[in-house]
Amino acid sequence: MRSRFSLVLLCLLFVFPAISTAQMVAATPPMGWNSWDSFGLTITQRVFEQEADYMHQHLQKYGWQYMVIDEGWFARYPNRKGTPRLVQGYDISPNGLYLPAPNRFPSGLKSIAAYVHSLGLKFGIHIIHGIPRSAVEKNLPILDSKFTARQAAHTSDVCAWNSDNYGVKDNAAGQAYYDSMIKMYASWGVDFLKVDCISEPYNAKEIAMIHKAILKSGRPIVLSLSPGPTPLKDGLNAAQNANMWRISNDMWDLWSKPPNAPSFPQSLTNQFTLLADWVPFRGPGHWPDADMLPIGTLAPHPGWGKPRVSRLNHNEERTLVTLWSIAKSPLIMGGNLLKMDPYTLSLLTNPQVIALDQHSYANHPILQNANGAIWAAAGPQGDYIALFNFENIARTMSANWSQSEIHGPHAVADLWTHHSLGVMKSIHVMVPPHGTRLLLIEH
Repeated sequence: MRSRFSLVLLCLLFVFPAISTAQMVAATPPMGWNSWDSFGLTITQRVFEQEADYMHQHLQKYGWQYMVIDEGWFARYPNRKGTPRLVQGYDISPNGLYLPAPNRFPSGLKSIAAYVHSLGLKFGIHIIHGIPRSAVEKNLPILDSKFTARQAAHTSDVCAWNSDNYGVKDNAAGQAYYDSMIKMYASWGVDFLKVDCISEPYNAKEIAMIHKAILKSGRPIVLSLSPGPTPLKDGLNAAQNANMWRISNDMWDLWSKPPNAPSFPQSLTNQFTLLADWVPFRGPGHWPDADMLPIGTLAPHPGWGKPRVSRLNHNEERTLVTLWSIAKSPLIMGGNLLKMDPYTLSLLTNPQVIALDQHSYANHPILQNANGAIWAAAGPQGDYIALFNFENIARTMSANWSQSEIHGPHAVADLWTHHSLGVMKSIHVMVPPHGTRLLLIEH
């Protein structure tokens, strides 16, 4: 296992040019909020700007910065039943590009981006890969090119769960279409682009085209690939072309599932092995993404299931945030910020846990079995140990210094309870059911 990881890490050194983290897009894992888990297709300008206000007032100082409108911002009537592209009233430009629904976003996305930017935050949107089918049916011209939609469309490529678009051919017309799309988004002030139905099956050609279009635009835009699972064999390609990519199907508020259950929705415990598998591909500018944080209140129109408070209990929510942080996954909050409860807020505003996600290194698992897992990492303040208990009862868990290459006695602190555990030569702590202990071994 170590030799394979070392080989991949060595390859990554040659794949990516030397660039300072100050210049790099997503130098650290992106942190923000996405509308899907709470609003599904239904977010409006007024509510989105209220969510941005909350982010600015309560979370921004801790490093949270991206505000992302998820699927369907071009649909006037997102709640209508039937084939979406036929009944939901999509707004499309004369050049085959989706435009924001004027009844839901009356000022337009450029104005909304400007408002988000005025708060010191960054703005993002979601798209399904490809070109609108109606643009192909009408053979609309592609902006700033000699090509038309039919020349760009890959009509045999239709997303398995969303038939709105055709895929885009790997040709000059296809590149021209993506160039025109990203140029428009850049003019709006988009800082984050989530491209859906593109990483499973892995569409390397379109991903490269979108990446190229972003570079041409001249605007630093985070490219997020969804939904997954992105194949591990395509990890180098994903890391070379995207800033974050989903490692699983949609992860919702489920602790565990039976072994043979469908991959959707994904459960929390299943993410441990996947995050371990993706360790070699993680680094500045490219982050394996364990999906959003479905915690707090998932309402009024969650993208899956009925409106609810997250099914994850407090121990499980803390486990989720701890795992994402020590594995350096992007932190994208899914719960409704306007319905924030004190416990969820405490999970999102712990500076030491955020520092773990943003500034630690050498993050890796040192143990995993059916009963639990232990992860380790290093950082400026010391070394981190996270112990995870999968069992239904509290139990004592242990970690020896030799497992994490630490030597001698050290002061140990619990980063969630903010309590000192004194000077220790090894870890022996009680971990709650489905819970975690996140410890800092001070230098």
